[in-house]
This record gives sequence, structure tokens and C-alpha cells, in this order.
Amino acid sequence: MKKTHNDCLEPKNKEKLELADIFRLYKDDYRRSHPVSYQQLKVMHHIQICRSAKLGGHLEQCDQCGFEQIAYNSCRDRHCPKCQTLTKEKWLNDRKAELLGCSYFHLVFTLPHDLNPIILSNKKVTVNILFAAVNQTLQAFAKDPQWRLEGRLGFISVLHTWSQTLIDHFHLHCLIPAGALSFTKDRWIAANDDYLFKITSLAKEFKKRYLKLLLDAYLKDKLVFTKKTATLESKKNFQQLINSVSKNKWIAYAKRPFAGPQQVLDYLGRYTHRIAISNNRIVSIDDGRVTFTYKDRQNDNEIKKMTLDANEFIRRFLLHVLPKGLIKIRYFGFLAHTNKKKDIALIRKLIDADATFPDKINESISEMMLRLTGIDISCCPKCKKGKMIRIRKLPKKDMNSS
Repeated sequence: MKKTHNDCLEPKNKEKLELADIFRLYKDDYRRSHPVSYQQLKVMHHIQICRSAKLGGHLEQCDQCGFEQIAYNSCRDRHCPKCQTLTKEKWLNDRKAELLGCSYFHLVFTLPHDLNPIILSNKKVTVNILFAAVNQTLQAFAKDPQWRLEGRLGFISVLHTWSQTLIDHFHLHCLIPAGALSFTKDRWIAANDDYLFKITSLAKEFKKRYLKLLLDAYLKDKLVFTKKTATLESKKNFQQLINSVSKNKWIAYAKRPFAGPQQVLDYLGRYTHRIAISNNRIVSIDDGRVTFTYKDRQNDNEIKKMTLDANEFIRRFLLHVLPKGLIKIRYFGFLAHTNKKKDIALIRKLIDADATFPDKINESISEMMLRLTGIDISCCPKCKKGKMIRIRKLPKKDMNSS
């Protein structure tokens, strides 16, 4: 018997559908017919129990009218759609200390889908290669005299693994200040106002460096092969794959530069802590099918709907579960953690010693929520006058209890 959204769910006063609902209804069916890794199972479990009694919480009481309510803890899983807003805001607040008084470029480097079978069974290795190849490419171009920089770039790179329809689509977003710090560290060399480097040349160099690093990983036995990729285990077949994808055009994409620091922060917020799908994109869960919205990139980002079998929806979502320890946001060049503070202070002086930047905000979670949503979560929802005060910690609920 097929389940609908109303089956198997604990009573809740909620209006919106959630990813957690899909897992509650169909996770067990999916596991009976599909292999699931421990990491994937853990992610689904975290999303299911996020902000529920199973994670514990605290009891709050109004200091005016005595009204009481329970606030449950979040799972804090980086794949959870309910746990990214505060994490993102805290991260953006920290980045304010790193902004520079120049324009910024946004570059995207995409891996061809022909490599997806190898990538999916070797995520940590192949994603590390992706970051390394992009860094090598950009630093090599910054050093090359023909691009008139001859210095060291700094940039933030963010891994995304999905398309709007949840298929595997591995690409790296890079946010790059428009210039380079001279190797002698006494000059800031500004980039061209319209572009950083020629994008077709970047794509070719990126392809060359990625495939070299991938072949090196194969020769050093760093890759594993599954049933789907077993034929590639032979050196001949693996080399044929390398030769085949090297003949294709690889995609690197550049967006127009940003005008200043605040625009950079606003833009960063759209990309850094995204997950494969947010709850607000889920339209319906019914009769073993899930309908969600997506932007059709081929038709001017027109909003469309797609309906998938629940098992296929879960399969696609799980493609984007990252291995434990894989870092999805990384910093390179003068923005790398080593000497970053000193280099940024130096560059700010070299660009414009009198420039001002957004101040880092020191605020509580309730203050942050008020700023972001206009809602004061510390205000009593009943009398609208008192403040909600924590009076008691609530332990985690036994997973086996009803």
C-alpha cells in the first residue's frame, strides 16, 4: 500500500512539507531496495529528528504571564535544510574581517559528467583534486606576465555537487578579489575591470591539471572501483577515459564583477551553505511520489515542477551526502589561514588605507533572528509583553520510546 503525506507522521502543527517527511515515509522502503552507506543513513536520521524531542532541548517560561513552551535542539548536520541559516550568518559575519576594498570576480569550474561514476565512488579524493586543480590553475595564471598581475591571488572556493533537479553535477564556485599581492608584498596589482583571465584559456588549463592529478591518483592506487566502474580498473580502460574526456570542451564560467564589499557578502550568502534542496521547494508528497520546484537553466531560470518516485528522489538526494571530514569551503592564496590576518591588513592599506568595511556584529541568536526575520523569538507568543526565559534543560528522548 502506498503511503501519503498524512501516513506515519507524528501529529504536528506545521504547514510546510519537509525533507524529513519524505524520509519518515519512504526511507525504510528505500533501504530495502538500495544500498545505503553509514554516512548516508546518519544524515537521513539527523534530518528526521532535527528539532524534535529525540535531540532534547529546553523548557522556556514567560517572565510576565508564566506561559511555557518547549524549544528542541537542532541536529547541526551540514546536509540539513533547517540548520543552515544561523551557520551561514555566523560564517558571513566572520568574513567581514576579510573583505577588501576592490571589486570581486565569481568563477565557476565544472567537471564533465562522464567522470561522475569515478567521482561518486571516490568523492574525497576527486573533490580534493578539484580544489587543487583550480588553485593551481588560478595561481599559474596570476603568475603569468601575459595577464599583467604577476602576483599571488587569494580566493574562497565553495563546492556544490548538484543541479536544480538533484542530479550529480560537481562544480566549484570561486570568489576572487580583483587583483594580486606582489610576491615582494609591497604592491597590490589591480586586475582588469572587466575580466580576470580569459575564460577559455582557464578552462583548458583546468582540464589539463585536473586530468593529470586524477591519473596520478590512479597510478598511486588511491582510487577504488565499484561494480559500475570495474572496467575502468585496467590501465588501458582508465587511460581511454582520460583521453576521451580530454577531447571534450570543459566548462569554466565567469560572472560580472561585484561593485564592493557589501555586494560580495550578499552574494556569498547565496552559495556558501546551500544544500541540494531546501524545504520550501517541496510542493507535495503523495502516493509514493515527490513533487518539487526547480529553475530551468535552459529557459531563463523559469520555475518549473518535477515529480519523482520517492525512491528516486531519495537516491538523488543521497548522491550529495559528503564524506565525513571533507571540507566544502576552502581558502587559498593570501586568504588561506596561514598569515591571512597579516596579509589582509597589508592589502587593505595598499589598496586604500582610508577605506571602511562592514563591522563584525556581536549578537545573540535571538538578536540575529530579529535582524534576519523581524521576529523577536525571546518575546512571549501569548502575552506579547514578557520575555521567554530558559528554566530547565530537557534530556534527549530515548530513540526506542514511543
